[in-house]
Amino acid sequence: MLNITKTFPGVKALSGVNLSVMPAEIIGVVGENGAGKSTLMKVLSGVYPHGTYSGEIRFEGKERTFSTISDSEDCGIIIIHQELALVPLLSIAENIFLGHETAKYGVINWFDAFARTKQLLEKVGLKEHPNTLIEDIGTGKQQLVEIAKALNKKVKLLILDEPTSSLNEHDSNALLALLKEFKEQGISSILITHKLNEVLKVADRITVIRDGATIDTMNCADGSVDEDRIIRAMVGRELSDRYPPRQVKIGEPVFEVENWQVFHPQFADRRMIKGVSLNVRAGEVVGIAGLMGAGRTELAMSLFGRSWGQRITGTVKVHGKSVDLSTIPKAMKAGLAYVTEDRKTYGLVLIDHIKHNITLANLEAVSSRDVIDDMQELSVANNYRRDLKIRSAGVYQKTGNLSGGNQQKVVLSKWLFAGPDILILDEPTRGIDVGAKYEIYGIINKLAEQGKAVVVISSEMPELLGISDRIYVMNEGAFVAQMPTSEASQEKIMRAIMKSWENDQ
Repeated sequence: MLNITKTFPGVKALSGVNLSVMPAEIIGVVGENGAGKSTLMKVLSGVYPHGTYSGEIRFEGKERTFSTISDSEDCGIIIIHQELALVPLLSIAENIFLGHETAKYGVINWFDAFARTKQLLEKVGLKEHPNTLIEDIGTGKQQLVEIAKALNKKVKLLILDEPTSSLNEHDSNALLALLKEFKEQGISSILITHKLNEVLKVADRITVIRDGATIDTMNCADGSVDEDRIIRAMVGRELSDRYPPRQVKIGEPVFEVENWQVFHPQFADRRMIKGVSLNVRAGEVVGIAGLMGAGRTELAMSLFGRSWGQRITGTVKVHGKSVDLSTIPKAMKAGLAYVTEDRKTYGLVLIDHIKHNITLANLEAVSSRDVIDDMQELSVANNYRRDLKIRSAGVYQKTGNLSGGNQQKVVLSKWLFAGPDILILDEPTRGIDVGAKYEIYGIINKLAEQGKAVVVISSEMPELLGISDRIYVMNEGAFVAQMPTSEASQEKIMRAIMKSWENDQ
């Protein structure tokens, strides 16, 4: 890619970016949110067609002008987006061949489709039956189905946009090992990720993009590349401490949950949350650690207005008084806020602009006699845009056009404006770069200093250890350990999970 420049109304997303990939090479592309990484890949894959950008794309020695995604796929360039493009109610085989059906005279040859699917699943290490529905497999396996789809299209250059953002450590390592296998088979890969330790494990070279421009391309083979060097190039400054210090001043219990039990919304006899009890005090940041499928999100959603599950029992106290959390409005009135892990589905109205999204959870505060005061709403939105450093052309920009990190800041703004006493943050830094993470940690610290009770669910154990005062460890719907962060470690957390499995057996 030579001198690629791409502009949107009011924003220059890319400014003369250069990127090269050699045969059988893994290239890491890193940068802060809004730096232009995803935009660059959308140019390469034909999402943004030729003519909407300036610059040149050359592939296998020839200049290419992609007008559609199909054009780039015909050349062997396949992109797997951060939000997986799978149909949940279709089978694995149906998803793999969707749009590329093995048909003759309009009739699909299912025998061939299933046989080919089995071969592809074997290549990516999946043992599922081709007839298995996508909704019945976990996120890690869904990611592998996406890769199997790419292999079916005879991929030569595989682009992965944040492929491990929603995976646990085991699944992430398996995916990275798969990229190395593809490399041995002659397939090149572009890996976009915020997890610097992962890109250092597999990348041959790393290209850093900042503010829409190429800053540096580093050769990992010479051993001179480490996380600190990458961070300096990404943010343009030293980030000596990943977790900002704060003054810990813990008060009385604000949020207490006793014997919380939740059953599956579809399978009434399946108990998902098994008698969980927890407490969070004023000014305290409590982390919840656990592997994917441990029940952390289900616990959070069931507490927030019973938005997940059925046959929910248990008691909840806020400031020592029992509260009714049976609906989302009641939960909000009791002082709860829940920042979802799935910001695009549950956190934002993507077709609406930043201003409306920020005030959505507390319209009363910008209204008089049920009429919204437009100027007051504008002032509130501008203040949050400034304070949380939301990178956008203005508060009238659609949230769907923002980068993932900036979308997350809009979700945080929405709930901060609601003025809660208890914040449950579910994967608050998923898919966010180190600079933006630091800013969000700072926001969490400020909330704690204001006496709020903060619960953080995170799959990144170093993050929990860096920002929490106390950690609960969850496995298979139950808390299996609790420890102050001063006594915690990644090994101790994993040991508690493994021990609970041994006890179950």
